[in-house]
Amino acid sequence: MDISFLQIDLSGISTIFEQFVSIFNPITGFHTSFITDLAFIMIIGAIVTLAFFKIKQPMIIGYLFAGMLLGPLSPLWTWVLPPNGISSDVSESIGILTDVSALNLFSEIGVILLLFVIGIEFPYAKIRSIGKMAIGVGTVGLFMTLGVIFYAASMLGLNSMDSLFIAAALSISSTAVIVKILEEMGRIKRESTILILGILIVEDVIAVILISSLQSIALVGTVSIESVLIVIIVAIGMIAGTFTLGTRIITPLIDRVAATEHREILLLSVLGVCFGYALLANIVGLSVAIGAFLAGVLVAESKSSEVSRLLASPIKDMFVAIFFISVGALMDVSQLQNYIVLAIALIAIAIGMKFGGNVVGSIIFRQKRGKAIRSAFTLAAPRGEFSIVIVKTGVDIGAVSAFLFPLIGVISIITAFITPFMVRASDKVIPIFEKKNV
Repeated sequence: MDISFLQIDLSGISTIFEQFVSIFNPITGFHTSFITDLAFIMIIGAIVTLAFFKIKQPMIIGYLFAGMLLGPLSPLWTWVLPPNGISSDVSESIGILTDVSALNLFSEIGVILLLFVIGIEFPYAKIRSIGKMAIGVGTVGLFMTLGVIFYAASMLGLNSMDSLFIAAALSISSTAVIVKILEEMGRIKRESTILILGILIVEDVIAVILISSLQSIALVGTVSIESVLIVIIVAIGMIAGTFTLGTRIITPLIDRVAATEHREILLLSVLGVCFGYALLANIVGLSVAIGAFLAGVLVAESKSSEVSRLLASPIKDMFVAIFFISVGALMDVSQLQNYIVLAIALIAIAIGMKFGGNVVGSIIFRQKRGKAIRSAFTLAAPRGEFSIVIVKTGVDIGAVSAFLFPLIGVISIITAFITPFMVRASDKVIPIFEKKNV
């Protein structure tokens, strides 16, 4: 019987297989567009976060874990990809993700939308009630933390410039992490959250000042008092302008658009306000997060604030997911064993000092005990977007050691994991203090 028709040309199949593999090889052109990276982010992100939802853990932890699976930390890619398949240049290749510039862009959009939607929850009257308190508590907590970490880092063997940059980075709590966790835990509308958000905005302003000052110290050797004063004046001017001119001009315009009862037009309008304000903040030298939050406050003053929040939330959720997944993926922690002890030591010191500094600030400014403890627990752990920016600034200008960038990455991921447990711990600690007070 002639069975020649059953014979298979193995060389042909080999060629087809090689072509198939080349499609899914990050070195041979598989990542020619951001769409492929986005597909991996969404698919793996959905699977991992569903698993974390099932085990009743915060989604943010699932996002970070999904990012770590996509990034170079995951052993999966060392098994699947060839030995040189993962680029050592984090600007070109991150695990199986390569369009890092696009990831960073979408991540920034995520932060903008997150702060914008949160701002809608807090109209001007609420913010005004905690303005002075937030400035006082936030400033005391931040600079106490900075001073102690600088000294501790020096004792741990870091040089003076490394110690200064890492101290500045670890003195700033992560707005994105805290807001996301409070939102997931259903605590975003609590009275204590107003104080926490106020402190975070104050810290963001100080972070901008620190970045400018640290660059000046690294390049010139002195702090530019003029640049510090300019940032403070600009921040005060923008906030004051928002609550005077903005509420009289932009808020009524939003109400007029809402009167058309056309949701698409309303969504485009409020997003225009959001990104317009973020752009304005960036132009004047402030954080885009500050601009987005203030834009949300303007929308909160309108009659259609709840509808605006509902319309913008799904878009926000998508970009925030990209932000946290990319944070997990961007951290090259392949040399984790070399600085894990240093990371744990700095985390312990930073959490302890941030907690203590905020408690001291609350005592000085006569804050209620329960609210003070809750805000101190919430702000103590997470480090994130500004911490990474501060250290990256130092690395880019050659002022600090290169290992500080992956170090702050490890610290950011670990503290993000710790934060939900810190928030829950406050629920158990506050009743104990309240009983003693009685």
